Amino acid sequence: MARCIMIQGTMSNAGKSILAGGLCRIFAQDGLKTAPFKSQNMALNSYITRDGLEMGRAQVMQAEAAGVEPSVLMNPVLLKPTSDMGSQVIVNGEVAGVMTAAEYYRRKRELIPHILDAYNRLADAYDVIVIEGAGSPAEINLKSGDIVNMGLAKLVDAPVLLVGDIDRGGVFAQLVGTLELLEAKEKQRIKGMVINKFRGDREILLPGLRMLEERTGVPVRGVVPYFHLDIDEEDSLTERFQKKETGGLIDIAVIRFPRISNFTDFMALECMEEVSVRYVTSPGEFGTPDAVLLPGSKNTIEDLLWMRQSGLEAKIIRHGAAGKAVFGICGGYQMLGQEICDPAGIERKGTMKGMGLLPVRTVFEPDKTRTRVQGRFCDTGGILGRMSGLPAEGYEIHMGTTSAIGEIQPLLKLTDEKTGVEKTDGAICGNAYGCYVHGIFDRQEISTGFIASLLGAKGMGPDTVKAQDLAAYKEEQYDKLAELMRESLDMDAVYDILEKGNEASCSL
Repeated sequence: MARCIMIQGTMSNAGKSILAGGLCRIFAQDGLKTAPFKSQNMALNSYITRDGLEMGRAQVMQAEAAGVEPSVLMNPVLLKPTSDMGSQVIVNGEVAGVMTAAEYYRRKRELIPHILDAYNRLADAYDVIVIEGAGSPAEINLKSGDIVNMGLAKLVDAPVLLVGDIDRGGVFAQLVGTLELLEAKEKQRIKGMVINKFRGDREILLPGLRMLEERTGVPVRGVVPYFHLDIDEEDSLTERFQKKETGGLIDIAVIRFPRISNFTDFMALECMEEVSVRYVTSPGEFGTPDAVLLPGSKNTIEDLLWMRQSGLEAKIIRHGAAGKAVFGICGGYQMLGQEICDPAGIERKGTMKGMGLLPVRTVFEPDKTRTRVQGRFCDTGGILGRMSGLPAEGYEIHMGTTSAIGEIQPLLKLTDEKTGVEKTDGAICGNAYGCYVHGIFDRQEISTGFIASLLGAKGMGPDTVKAQDLAAYKEEQYDKLAELMRESLDMDAVYDILEKGNEASCSL
């Protein structure tokens, strides 16, 4: 049976996901077969495993850091918000339905058998499990029936490290207040505190750390500095959305929808030196990009309406009319078509006119497509001509069927890995392109070919592009994270906690 350690935070975005990923990397480097685990994740960034099941991207990142294959066992419950009051509930990688927040709150304890089964199956196969909590364990309105913080820690008897974010201010109040709101048995599970995102001279912080330990009786196990590493983050909290610079040879504008999903599709482009990738939310930020990318959306119709009302749609249409590239993925692909129909009210009942840049029509259906695909680009022609015939792979997650209106030039020829069926996907019309494949830019040949094509349209040669192997780049980032955390944490204490579990002493 695997040993475990849990990372909980004083709030959302305290750094739990990244620090859990760093521990996964450290344990793996030290020869321990390690798996991440998060019982319940709320995220619009999801991933399709090799067996066609859906899970949160944060646990995919942590699995990559641990050097193991992502499995839905690592994230048995995934909530994908569909509105301010409801979410699509995914259990063991399959859609269980759409629930309001109140309904989910009433029923979530029914999920405990699924959570424990997933955890126990991981525990039988791995040496160490690094567990990530969600939000804060001190959300007292949610403690009844908790299945992701102290409720889960109790179920699997996990020792806990509590993480506070000093960059947002008030870290001492965060930590003391969280501990004060925990029950006595819950507080006993806290084996140490970690200060995250610290800037400045650590010596200046030491008096505060001593007072914190005296006040709480819980030792500080480390101070992690603020760092800039390119690692997948959670949804709209990510700092990459704040990027506005246009200093690269190629300027790419990504439309940041209110319900944006799977923005990690563009990580391969963001890590290329020649490219600036900006996330745009208004016409004033649009500028004169070389290409516009429309990402996935959890509510395509609402985000298309938002784009239309904000004036961004008109900007994109004019951009396309000027002969520049527009590329849509999943929901973005649907928006580029002639119309979107929702007869069953999956998102918003009725029919909405699309942007009209691609000769396709989308009809929403209750069944979700979840599959991995591989194949090749068709003859792309036009601006992206350098991508013709390149190998393609990725995964599909969508609830719509998109069909041609009249003659259509497909973008991709693919094989469905689940069924073995060959198919075409996507469409090309002039300099507008779209497809359903997430991760389409992850292969080095594709990201390089895309940027080389855009450079060619500006009269620059392909030799200007420096190829970037995304897999190798990620490995480098995970190693840097592990090195930084080894320097910042008392790893002897962490290993002592891991060995002794909930019996480990938290004495100063």
